[in-house]
Amino acid sequence: MLPQNRETKKEREKQKNKRERGENSCNMAEPTQPLLTDSNSSSPRSLDDTIESYIGSFGWAQFLQAALVSFSGVFDAQQTFISVFTDSEPTWHCTDSNSICHESISNICILPKTAWSWDYSPHVSVISEWGLQCAGSFVKGLPESSFFVGCLIGGLVLSTLADSSLGRKNMLFLSCLVMAISTMLTVFSPNIWVYAVLRFVNGFGRATIGTCALVLSTELVGKKWRGRVGIMSFFGFMLGFLSLPLMAYINRGSSWRILYVWTSIPTIIYCVLVRFFVCESPRWLFVRGRKEEAISILKRVASIPSTDVNIGGAISMSFSSLPFEDEEEKPNNVNIFTTMKVLVEKRWALKRLSAVMAIAFGIGLVYYGMPLALSNLDFNIYLSAAFNALMDLPANLITLFLVDKLSRRNALIGFTALGGVSSVLIFALQNMRIGNHGELQLALELISYFSACSAFNMEMIYTIELFPTCVRNSAIAMARQALVLGGVFSPIMVAAGSKNAFWSFGLFGLAIGLLGLFAVGLPETRGSDLCDTMDEEECKDRRSKVAINSVIA
Repeated sequence: MLPQNRETKKEREKQKNKRERGENSCNMAEPTQPLLTDSNSSSPRSLDDTIESYIGSFGWAQFLQAALVSFSGVFDAQQTFISVFTDSEPTWHCTDSNSICHESISNICILPKTAWSWDYSPHVSVISEWGLQCAGSFVKGLPESSFFVGCLIGGLVLSTLADSSLGRKNMLFLSCLVMAISTMLTVFSPNIWVYAVLRFVNGFGRATIGTCALVLSTELVGKKWRGRVGIMSFFGFMLGFLSLPLMAYINRGSSWRILYVWTSIPTIIYCVLVRFFVCESPRWLFVRGRKEEAISILKRVASIPSTDVNIGGAISMSFSSLPFEDEEEKPNNVNIFTTMKVLVEKRWALKRLSAVMAIAFGIGLVYYGMPLALSNLDFNIYLSAAFNALMDLPANLITLFLVDKLSRRNALIGFTALGGVSSVLIFALQNMRIGNHGELQLALELISYFSACSAFNMEMIYTIELFPTCVRNSAIAMARQALVLGGVFSPIMVAAGSKNAFWSFGLFGLAIGLLGLFAVGLPETRGSDLCDTMDEEECKDRRSKVAINSVIA
């Protein structure tokens, strides 16, 4: 019993020392001692300030890196929405004046095969090529569902690798490579089952592209440009979405396999560019203890060449001053499960993560559901997809130019509320039996989709600022997983909404509007520094609370 008592006493002393170190590191009575001193400039207060002071907030090298990384959104969007065209049911016509064909024009399945024919070659869609026009909704929707399930599983399995062993760059390269290879292999699918498996693999690889691109691009620049650079990845996604209707229209009447060829070859070329020209995040390298590599990258992207000689020693001092509690808690010992464990064990982190995931789920229902629900509004598939893709442009522009002026919390609540009201109004119009409200319904659908895009943009930037470097990639990945989970449910809701609009537009509006209110409990982060460790984030919160209490008093 004596050894056990001594061990218990030792553990209590260790916990006491940790608490004392935490209190000392977050001492509110006196300002924290600067990490560096310089007679000619103000002293940086954190690793974020140190990096920005010695390499500059934003330069051409940083811009080119961020632009190249953000271009991954083009290929991400193409694989996300490609099934809108490859898996659609083609139009058909009667082959003769048979009265049975005309009387049953809405039900192709009871007609003899000799009474009708596809308007184009059967190879234009997987539905017509494999004769799935009379198959159940499960079989028809299996490839798209498999893709989103792959996104979910891939996000859960791969999300923490970018924070732990692989890093941002290698994870981006691996994800794009898996997506490119699976896209090319999809061209050779012999049946719906192999096609669904390859779509699952495609979604599995694609799962972390958006997360890695967003985090990597924003960690390469100073905090002043962080919001604007974060929007670049959304512009890439918009460009990819907008390119699909154009490619599909040019390819109309040709095999659906050609569309996969057109999207796979550029992705393979992009993988080569990422491998040889993209830099790893210097912030992540420092947190992982690889200081020499980080310093080398910082010198490459520095926009203040005159200070190159000071970068190494200055940032090394900053890194060594970070408030790690214990040797075993340093980032070098992080494994694939550690980041998620930290997020769950810290009460404040779990609260933030739960809130951003709830909001993302509501956004995902509208973001993925609205383009699918256009079939319920009876609009041309090419025009409707193009209109929805174009809605990304004003959403990105508004976020780009107002990101430094808008309150993160208030903007997120406002966008989700607008999307919710617009979607519920579509349901209300469909239940009105007076007049034709088709154009008004389309306008409301575009407003709702625009609001979802803007809310998504704002939440991703918000999430970057809510979590420290050691868990940031994992937190964003979980938020995106919640978004994809909304995409899994949205096709089912759209199918049910074909008979009763409440199950699609009604629930879409209620979900995004109500779940958006979770942002009320989150702290405002506009203009704040990015933290690197959980302790640093906690210290910042304590200072913020003390400042608020002093103002109230």
